[in-house]
Amino acid sequence: MRFDPALAAQNAFALAESELGSSWELAVALEETFSSNAGVTGRKAYEGLLALAQQYPSAHSFQAFCIYITWQQVTEETIARHFETGLKLSEAYLVSHEDKNPGDIECVTELHGSFRAGLGLEEQDELQVEFKRDTPKGGD
Repeated sequence: MRFDPALAAQNAFALAESELGSSWELAVALEETFSSNAGVTGRKAYEGLLALAQQYPSAHSFQAFCIYITWQQVTEETIARHFETGLKLSEAYLVSHEDKNPGDIECVTELHGSFRAGLGLEEQDELQVEFKRDTPKGGD
């Protein structure tokens, strides 16, 4: 990784205040709980942050923040569900680059590749290329 996802999360979260309006205080409370707790309490706060992100699809900094903290979830609990969540969030984020921080776009693009690799999708792509190369064509 060419960046620190925890620092990127802090920066993105700070920029999200203006995007969340009246929900900012809830976001702060959830983030504080997430950052200071592990296990069930931390996971519930994480899920609360993702639920809040669904309510604000155009809150680009907050969306990036959620992608960064999903990577933190991956590193703490390496399970497919976290990779799948990260892949879904990063794909939705990268659909458009309009009004988004170029630094976040670069970092989310890198994480997108990591989420794909964690699910084995990069390897599958290489296998598909090899299969196509080895498959007889027409009159072979």
